[in-house]
Amino acid sequence: MTGLEEHGETGSGAGRRSRALKAAGLTLAAVLVVGVGTAGWAYWHLNGNIKSVDIDNALGDDRPAKTVTTPSASASAAPPPTEAVNLLVLGSDSRSGAANQALGGGDSTGARSDTAMVVHIDAGRTTATIVSIPRDTLVTRPSCPLPDGGSTATAYGAMFNTAYAAGGPVCAVKTVESITGVRMDHYVEVDFSGFAKLVDALGGVTVTTDEDIDDDDSHLHLAAGTHRLDGARALALARTRHGIGDGSDLGRIGLQQKLVKALLEQIASTDLLTSPARLYEVADAVTGSLTTDTGLDSLAELTELGRSLKGLSAGNVRTVTMPVVPAPSDPNRVVALEPAASALWKSLK
Repeated sequence: MTGLEEHGETGSGAGRRSRALKAAGLTLAAVLVVGVGTAGWAYWHLNGNIKSVDIDNALGDDRPAKTVTTPSASASAAPPPTEAVNLLVLGSDSRSGAANQALGGGDSTGARSDTAMVVHIDAGRTTATIVSIPRDTLVTRPSCPLPDGGSTATAYGAMFNTAYAAGGPVCAVKTVESITGVRMDHYVEVDFSGFAKLVDALGGVTVTTDEDIDDDDSHLHLAAGTHRLDGARALALARTRHGIGDGSDLGRIGLQQKLVKALLEQIASTDLLTSPARLYEVADAVTGSLTTDTGLDSLAELTELGRSLKGLSAGNVRTVTMPVVPAPSDPNRVVALEPAASALWKSLK
């Protein structure tokens, strides 16, 4: 586990957009078409699918400086925004609900943030950087406000993903802002079962693995080669870490990036616009799996974000992993590699 790991992408066109950003753009486009082209009940249903958390109100003013924005009259009449924007994107390994438990969530309650990406879109929204934060990173978890008016205790040397478990999205955002010094303008969370539903709605994904995967924890056993995965097996791949490489979270991050790329290729190759039923199924799966901040909790706000990203090409996106090294206190954990990590976060301000 070393310093900055950069993963470039080549090619152009809708089928080769940036992994996370292309997903957002295609999803938002699908939602827009469904909202405009079908009965009002469909728009109402999709809009109502989206859950939200008022992170701005919970955290108040004790945060990094906010990006200056220029207000517009309305999303439909004004041009899309062009200022720099940062999003915290989490994949939630939920343990609650029958659907999540059936997919390996176990019989406990709560959830963990097993995937975390800081997506920084530069001013003009034609270039971007996506930074993956390993869940095993040891950090100082700040005190976070709780819905009941209380707060969590500051925790030193805590695993990064415990922030979500301790205080939900609010604490996840505060912890990321604390360790990066970068303001998260928006929050997007995709849950355990929602990801599997999306894969199934698209008819599965094709993934090529470079080595055999034999992981009893994720219940995935694959020989090296090309495989067609349904939602449950795709999710197992995203959760796999012990059956590959050295069993670290960095190996899982690599698999997740491979899987997301395969998912985006499937989205690009599926002609959703010629099949309203399939388009609605995909949009329903996506919106039904989302939890956002209150600034992105409607189809109109998601659509405006999607419109603003139309000039973002694959060649202008870099995907990196936060520089880390093994933790001195525990070789099974990592800590930020300095000064490389600080320099990376500073470049995103």
